Amino acid sequence: MSDEQQVPGTADGTGAESGGVHRAGFVALVGRPNVGKSTLTNALVGEKVAITSTKPQTTRRAIRGIVTREDSQIILVDTPGVHRPRTLLGERLNDLVRETLGEVDVVGFCLPADQKIGPGDRFIAEDLVEMRTGRRGPRVVAIVTKIDLVGRDALAEHLMNVDQLMDFDEIVPISAVKGEQIDVLMDVVTRQLPEGPQLYPDDQLTEETRDDRISELIREAALEGVRDELPHSIAVVVEEVVEVDPDGDAFTPVEPGTGRLVVRATLFVERDSQKGIIIGRGGSRLKEVGSRARSEINALLGRKVHLDLRVKVAKEWQRDPKQLGRLGF
Repeated sequence: MSDEQQVPGTADGTGAESGGVHRAGFVALVGRPNVGKSTLTNALVGEKVAITSTKPQTTRRAIRGIVTREDSQIILVDTPGVHRPRTLLGERLNDLVRETLGEVDVVGFCLPADQKIGPGDRFIAEDLVEMRTGRRGPRVVAIVTKIDLVGRDALAEHLMNVDQLMDFDEIVPISAVKGEQIDVLMDVVTRQLPEGPQLYPDDQLTEETRDDRISELIREAALEGVRDELPHSIAVVVEEVVEVDPDGDAFTPVEPGTGRLVVRATLFVERDSQKGIIIGRGGSRLKEVGSRARSEINALLGRKVHLDLRVKVAKEWQRDPKQLGRLGF
């Protein structure tokens, strides 16, 4: 372990470089499922741009969050968790991660402090080592997440084990939930980025479209409290977001800002039994999903919306190439 890595994350926190150098580039956050990548993305951006859940494989797209600072612009790519795929969807998610890694400047390899290094971590490390063999691959920063869940001795031991995993450029322990070492991590990542101009406007926080963000918020609400086998089977498509006459026909569009904003979306599952679970007795479960999602969508859009949800069955969509295409995968 180098002198710089013996006390990981002890940068001075200023973030500024001499000579007014500006750096900008793409940073992929990778790791096994449920290691805190989405929570970290939101903490770095300062706003919710990626949904979070205790269910594994919540992230299905390479969601970009944008952090703009005086000396740098960091474009974060929150990738799906790398796992042993059991469906065509799983294979496509793993392919998405590998494709993303080949296009970024820095990889933030997330390793939770409360879990021992396992086969999944070693699999990712081997991929990263291979990428850096024979050509200049991305810089790799080990991000030890969830340090608020372990004591100092356990953390010290974990950091030593992480250091043995591969030749990291730097190692930084953080807690996204507590906000610990987040500024330090941004300084460390900035140092690894290439010099270059700002790539996005100051006020842009994500590349995700409005409808994509709405569909993700609905899916996040649907994931709460469902059985283990169901989360992977849920997909959400926003059919339309439209202003309607609040006193007339609920399907007659009106000028933006003059009516009631209606979001119509469809939740897709793979079997009739799953449809029953999502809807619940007398529609009670779907009402809970709608209520939870609506509050998040209201915050996103800055106004109250009427959320119209439907549930449909798309049989075995995770294994069907045509249906995967229709659902955006």
